[in-house]
Amino acid sequence: QVHLVESGGGLVQAGGSLKLSCAASGSTLSIILMSWYRQAPGKQRELVASISSGGTTGYGDPVKGRFTISRDNAKNTVYLQMNSLKPDDTAVYYCKAHILRGDPYWGQGTQVTVSS
Repeated sequence: QVHLVESGGGLVQAGGSLKLSCAASGSTLSIILMSWYRQAPGKQRELVASISSGGTTGYGDPVKGRFTISRDNAKNTVYLQMNSLKPDDTAVYYCKAHILRGDPYWGQGTQVTVSS
């Protein structure tokens, strides 16, 4: 079992920044990949960024150059630094943990709202 708790969401003006955190607990040694997804009202959930246990990162096209994913292994925490935020970034942001065997785990989500 892996338990994920996101934090750091909120309301920010366009052009501003936010940093999201995802703290993992439980069987964290089984995690091979951590990802951030987001879902806006009426839209499908989409991949924002991912980071492997080895530190390899990947980003969705809409956030490349603006968002940075990182991890602190000592704290079992993954971060998403979001800069130059746009109203289109408004969504619920979810943390996802991919494990070696079994279904992935999801956090409860944190709301990010970017005002124009």
